[in-house]
Amino acid sequence: MQRYFVANDQLNETNFCIVGEDVKHISKVMRMMSGDQIICINEEGLVARCEITSISSAEITGSVIEYLAENKEMPVKVTIAQGLPKGDKLDMIVQKGTELGASEFIPFQASRSIVKWDERKSEKKIERLQKIAKEAAEQSYRNIVPKVNNNHSFQQLLKKSESYDIKIVAFEENAKAGEKSNLVTTINNTEVGSSIMILVGPEGGLSNEEVKELEKVGFIPCSFGPRILRTETAALYSLSVVSYHFELLR
Repeated sequence: MQRYFVANDQLNETNFCIVGEDVKHISKVMRMMSGDQIICINEEGLVARCEITSISSAEITGSVIEYLAENKEMPVKVTIAQGLPKGDKLDMIVQKGTELGASEFIPFQASRSIVKWDERKSEKKIERLQKIAKEAAEQSYRNIVPKVNNNHSFQQLLKKSESYDIKIVAFEENAKAGEKSNLVTTINNTEVGSSIMILVGPEGGLSNEEVKELEKVGFIPCSFGPRILRTETAALYSLSVVSYHFELLR
């Protein structure tokens, strides 16, 4: 059954309404008709099985059959702070990170980031990334669509991190030195309901100065295993570790 995210005011106890690009997907791509059923999820994560009663070029409307007791979200909120990578790697990080349970993404400009964030194209870029997150959330049966933030400077990121319970930074020098306990210890000491920020540097990694600044505000430098991971792999690895600990071991 196809799943679609809607705004809170588009789903109530008895009725639903879908507008925008999803109208074309339902009517033209899926070729649905009156009587067909879909799943609607609002911004608060409430899930409803619905039946279509009317299809027009502007909107899809119908009735709510039942609300479902579904919760596919991780019991901790994980934000991926990603040093700007090259090419379309950020697209993949958002897509696969959404599938793996991330609740938020923050791209940031690290000192070794090769690419620069074009502020003139920022709005369209965030819109495209948010669409990628929405489609991935629908595909993976998420209850929420993760938020994709605008680009942060390193100092803005330090300030943003102050509100998080747990802060982890992937640091390859720890891996080279053979350190392998920091990540395990940190995750083991994390309580259900905590907010976690996991910071990953760009292709060139983080500078020693940046890591020192991160440690000052409570980040724990961690090895992500004995092998050196690509920047797009490290973010996904960390989400897998969190999911394994909080969802599979329980």
